[in-house]
Amino acid sequence: MAYQTLLQEYMLIPPVTRAYTTACVVTTLAVQLDLVSPFQLYFNPILILKKYQLWRLLTTFLFFGNLGFNFFFNMIFTYRYCRMLEEGSFRGRTADFVVMFIFGGVLMILCAFFVNLLFLGQAFTIMIVYVWSRRNVFVRMNFFGLMNFQAPYLPWVLLGFSVLLGNAISVDLVGMAIGHIYFFMEDVMPRQNGGQRLLKTPKFLKKLFDPPQEEEYVPLPELANIRPGGFDWRGDR
Repeated sequence: MAYQTLLQEYMLIPPVTRAYTTACVVTTLAVQLDLVSPFQLYFNPILILKKYQLWRLLTTFLFFGNLGFNFFFNMIFTYRYCRMLEEGSFRGRTADFVVMFIFGGVLMILCAFFVNLLFLGQAFTIMIVYVWSRRNVFVRMNFFGLMNFQAPYLPWVLLGFSVLLGNAISVDLVGMAIGHIYFFMEDVMPRQNGGQRLLKTPKFLKKLFDPPQEEEYVPLPELANIRPGGFDWRGDR
């Protein structure tokens, strides 16, 4: 019974969020069980171009480090904001959400060729958080009861938190920059005089990912109420 309940809850997670977070968890568990090594996963342009180890283009986004605080912190943010985007501004537009993933991933890979970035999962999470924050500008956030701020400041708060933890801020800055590029192209440019969307979702992706939406579909209500660890992950409108 418990297994069926868990499986049912798992299948209620939107498809892109479910696929990405599952891949991240499975990859981390594989490393934890010594089935694979982080050295087989990190971004290495020489091995990609000369040894044709193309899987590194994907695995660099899937490994957040060994099981610990940093892993759980990143996974909570990834799951929460990825799901809220998919059930919010991307509701019924799964193909567009996939295009955002592809667009962000390609730009991060290009950046990684010039900046010494081995794993891009954290940058990808920051990109997701940035896009969500810019599309929810009036949501008020509370960070561990220490400060209140509007949603657009959330990526900067996370950047400061990374500094306190002694992490390199270059990863966060790359995620924020690419998130801003996507937001500008999708939300700012089309609203200018003579502006238009620069990112076009291919029709085959729409046919593949965008089945007819149920008219009575309602996003899961628990997203607005969960407040783990003293942090209001979504905030109050």
